[in-house]
Amino acid sequence: MGEPRRTYDDKLEQLLRTAAAVFAEKGYHPASIRDISRATGTSLSGLYYYFRSKEELLFLIQDHCFTTVLENLQQRLQGVPGPEERLRVLVDNHLRFFAANMNEMKVLSHEAASLNGEYRNRVNAHKKRYVELCASIMAGLRPDDSPAEHRAAALSLFGMMNWIYTWYHPERDLPVDELAALMTRVFLGGYRENGARAEHTLSDEAVSAPSIWRR
Repeated sequence: MGEPRRTYDDKLEQLLRTAAAVFAEKGYHPASIRDISRATGTSLSGLYYYFRSKEELLFLIQDHCFTTVLENLQQRLQGVPGPEERLRVLVDNHLRFFAANMNEMKVLSHEAASLNGEYRNRVNAHKKRYVELCASIMAGLRPDDSPAEHRAAALSLFGMMNWIYTWYHPERDLPVDELAALMTRVFLGGYRENGARAEHTLSDEAVSAPSIWRR
């Protein structure tokens, strides 16, 4: 019973990846299911085995991304002490996933308002959970700030990370682990009152440590 399920998951994930590339290139609304069919080499009836509508396909792309990045993050944060190291893990986890899934990042950024009803509610629940997790790390960094400030700091960090799809090219820019370390230093240096103290606290050893990314 396990083998067919794994095959189904692999096939669906490939469909989602190709569909994300089509949506990223054409835009969600101009793209058609026939475009997806041509890009995937799958018949229309074959596609509708996995999803019932274009909106459900968009939901599956977004749901899969948020589920994966959150599950990876929670696994990586287990046993990690201290808010600064937890922040480093969050930034590294986020950038590693989306640097490998740039089309999905573009779709998440541009098509956030294209879902309706329960699809939107379920994706928004993922986003809320992710922001709350990040805000809890901000609370550890600056416990005297208000919850609203922690949330604003979390959203500012996501804003910095999420737009890498507009400029990041692995062949000419920093490797992902170095980019994550740089963004962490930049963020801490601005978010903490004493940027120099933040850099000392987040040691060079921690910044240059090998990635503990797990898929």
